[in-house]
Formats: sequence, structure tokens, C-alpha cells
Amino acid sequence: MTEEEIKEEEVETTDMWSMDDLIALTDEVQQGKVEFRGKLVSYQFCELVEKEEPKFKPVPDTATEESKMAMYTEIGSKRILKMLEKANEKNPEGPCITKDHWSLLPTTLRYQISNDIMGIEQESRENFPL
Repeated sequence: MTEEEIKEEEVETTDMWSMDDLIALTDEVQQGKVEFRGKLVSYQFCELVEKEEPKFKPVPDTATEESKMAMYTEIGSKRILKMLEKANEKNPEGPCITKDHWSLLPTTLRYQISNDIMGIEQESRENFPL
């Protein structure tokens, strides 16, 4: 193997998740911060497994686009809340956002935290650099 092929192989293996590492993420409390109006807001979350995901009835095909978007927004919000609550249970001393807090936070902050957890902000920065 050439030196270049060895470097390429090393990059491939370091960029690959092992199944054990992925599974461990569901037990690991992760922390994040977002900037909101010039100050930082800390939070913690855990990845969910299928059985922990909030359950919903399927969106009817006959629903209006507005109705579908409202349902998807609700599903997303409940999913993020479950992730926050799971972390709070595992680490009650961490930067907890409770169910009561979540419902009272400014909507723009909730979207910012949700996007940060889901990696949407990073993805859009990569796709649409300033």
C-alpha cells in the first residue's frame, strides 16, 4: 500500500461509527448550548430508541397542508421533549429543561434548541455557507 492509500484507509475508519458506540448514545447524556438574544442557554438530551419515541396516529392523506404541518410540528416538539426528559432523569443535576419549562419557552428558542439537537443548523451552514 502506498502512503496515500494508508491515509485514506485511516480516514475511513475514524469516520465510521461502531454499533456499540451508536447504541451507547442512547444512554449517554449529551449537552448543548445555543445563543439566544446575546446569552447562552444550556440544555441536555439523550438519543431515543424506537420504544421511547412518542406515538402518534398517522397523518390522514385528506388532511390539509396546514393541518399536516401542525401535526408534524407537534410530533417534533414532543420528540425533543422526550429527549430532554430522558436526560433529566439520568442527570437531574445537569442543565434541565422540564416539561413545564418547554411549554413556556419562547417559540424561537424552542426551534433553536430543536434544530441544534437534530443537527439542522449545522447542516444548513454546510449547505448554505455565508
